[in-house]
Amino acid sequence: MELRRFGGTELKLSPLGLGTWQFSNNVGIGARFWKDLSYEKMKEIVQFSLDQGINWLDTAEAYGNGTSEKNIGKILSELEPKPYLADKWWPFMRSAKSIGQTIDQRLELLQINQISLHQIHHPTSFSSIEKQMDQMCQLIQKNKIQYVGVSNFSANQMKKAEKYLRNAGAQLVSNQVRYNLIDRRIEDNGVLALAKELNVAIIAYSPLHQGLLTGKYHDNPQQLKQLFWLKKFQYGLTEKNLKKTQLLVDHLVELGQKHQKTPAQIALNWLINVQGETIFAIPGASSLGQVKQNVAATNFRLSQSEISSLSGFK
Repeated sequence: MELRRFGGTELKLSPLGLGTWQFSNNVGIGARFWKDLSYEKMKEIVQFSLDQGINWLDTAEAYGNGTSEKNIGKILSELEPKPYLADKWWPFMRSAKSIGQTIDQRLELLQINQISLHQIHHPTSFSSIEKQMDQMCQLIQKNKIQYVGVSNFSANQMKKAEKYLRNAGAQLVSNQVRYNLIDRRIEDNGVLALAKELNVAIIAYSPLHQGLLTGKYHDNPQQLKQLFWLKKFQYGLTEKNLKKTQLLVDHLVELGQKHQKTPAQIALNWLINVQGETIFAIPGASSLGQVKQNVAATNFRLSQSEISSLSGFK
């Protein structure tokens, strides 16, 4: 898989990473977004991803209260090569001090000495952004993390984080946000423009909008009834939105037939190419078949006119 430079860093990452919230063993409310996975299935997914050139995984403290991290640590202790790891500190109802207080637990669970990219999961801490960035700088100085990222930060919050880090001799390298063909808010709210200006990578989570861009719900709307209520609410997985997105999905199917790809593969290819090399996506996978489909989204290239035609569905 062709690698690209990750923001302003020296890291060369695959445009697709592997999202691992689904490795939470149904621990935590959000984990009910997915079916429970066996350890053997998780290991199979990670092994295939690494074999196919995906060279980084994204996880978080909040994914099963450390369960995802623990599973990843165990899996990677048994596999080669070792990928880069991106993790996230959970800020809700906490102060910045807990960044330093919890880092050793993150490292222990992941069974590593340094996290490649440590991110603030949400802008919801009791502490200021500046105090959070100060804690991150201390972790860099202690060689416990390599780079600093944020997640779900607005353009103004990105500016504050970037300014503090720059003045401290560090850098803001990424902002992880929801971005896909259906949810394109960052194109209008200043986040994408600022990321390009500052050479900050965008990590796109929910790149298939929790399955809506696969077309499976359009083909069989009854599947919506099986979904966890919170997932349906957060992502607008309703029959009304199936009707609103039908023309887009029809075009994904049309382009898929032309390229002999699935609608999901067309959607992922658009995502990692529509903004040059700014966007990195982290689709999850709950089966070997899903990760095979994700990987195959990188072995072709939509034309500029095809990318533009998809972008026109905004």
